[in-house]
This record gives sequence, structure tokens and C-alpha cells, in this order.
Amino acid sequence: MSLVTRCATCGTAFRVHRTQLAARGGKVRCGKCGTVFDGIAGLLEEGAGPLVLEPSPQLGLFDPSRRPQAPPPKAAKDEAPPPFMAREQPVRRRLLWGLLAFIAFALLVWQSYRSRTEITEFFPESRPALETACRALGCDVPLPRRPKLISIESSEIHADGRRESLVVLHAVLRNRARFPQQYPAMELTFTDEKQRPVLRRVLFPLEYLRGVRSAQRIAQGMEAGGEESLTLYLDTSSVRPKGYRLCLHRADCSE
Repeated sequence: MSLVTRCATCGTAFRVHRTQLAARGGKVRCGKCGTVFDGIAGLLEEGAGPLVLEPSPQLGLFDPSRRPQAPPPKAAKDEAPPPFMAREQPVRRRLLWGLLAFIAFALLVWQSYRSRTEITEFFPESRPALETACRALGCDVPLPRRPKLISIESSEIHADGRRESLVVLHAVLRNRARFPQQYPAMELTFTDEKQRPVLRRVLFPLEYLRGVRSAQRIAQGMEAGGEESLTLYLDTSSVRPKGYRLCLHRADCSE
């Protein structure tokens, strides 16, 4: 004999058998809303009026169409990426910027190495730092060489009273640059009565900067805006000069 029970949650009526109620102590699962309720307490009288009966609640356990329907999915939204992806993008950007910064720094160091002398021309105060860096790298910072910024302020030659063929050259050099630079080589030309050259000689710094500190002075260079007085003894026994011309070597020496 079948009985009728009503779900206490959704009010749906079901036809059940005594054996179904006895199987689990009267507990049954509603095939419509899925609620487990007391089937014995929900029993209805057969003459209680017309009822719309649903299939046995046990069938609802196996019929997917009778199971509670999941709520419809919400509209898709722009969802944030997973945490590992959110971290991956900044890491890649930092790596990229780090690589670009390293390349830029390497290029700057290389350009500074190649142009280290020119840098000291524009920024003389950078020389100590560049020299310190070069010592660590096994290089040096050559002094600038700008002959056009060096001038011979005065010069004269006179005979030395001790030897007839010996003459003495006095000259004053001036560095008009705002940075120290190399001592120049000078060109001395002896001439005859008609100003024709009879002897030409190149005078290098180690020759006209005589003394125990000449090598140190050459290494330091002519100081910015400084002057250098020099005296040089020359043997003219092979010629009889009547005049001379003194100019910076490889500069224009007027005839």
C-alpha cells in the first residue's frame, strides 16, 4: 500500500511505500528541493483533497533532472589574474629595466674609458676620480694635448761667455687652457744672415725640463693657466747662426 508524504520545506507531495519509510527510519530526501525530511511526520491522509504528486523521493536521488538546479552563472567579469601571474609581470619588467640599466651603465663606462682625457678637459675636477678608477683597471688618464692653447710668451738667445760655440736659450711658455696639459715639443731653427734655415732642432720636454724632478713635472703637466720658464744650453759649433725662430713643434713657424 502506498502512502503520501509532503516535504516540509517546499511542500511537494510524494507517493511513498512503507518499505521506503522503514528503510531509514522514515527519513527521505525530497526529489525536488533535495531536503532530507521526516517522511512519517509528513504523511497525508488519502482523502485530504486533490494533490499533484511527484515521483517517489528516492527516484530524485538518481534522476539528475529532479535534483536542485544550480543558480544561473553570473555575467562574466574582468577577473584579476592568479597571484603567480600578477607577480610574474612586475618581475619581468624589473628584469628588463635592470638589463637596460646595466647595458646603459656598461656603455657609459666604455665611453668614459675612451674619452677619459676629453672628460678632464671639460671637467678638470674629475681627474682624481678617473685616475683612481684607472688604477683599479690597470690604465691611466693621459693629459690633454692642445698646442693651440699653449703660447711662447717670450724667448731670447745669447752667447755663453764661457764657450764661443755655446748659446743659451731662455723662453717662457704659458698654458692658456683651464686644465693641465702635456708639455709641448718645440722647434728651434737657426738662420743665416738672409733668414735662411741652417739648422733645425726639435726640443722635447725631457730635454728642456732638466733637473731631478723633470719626470715628475712632465707627468703632472703644465698647470691650468700656468707659466713655465726654461733655460737651455745649445752647442752651435757646426754652424754660424745669425738668427733663430722658436715655435711649437708642428705648429706654423713663420719664415
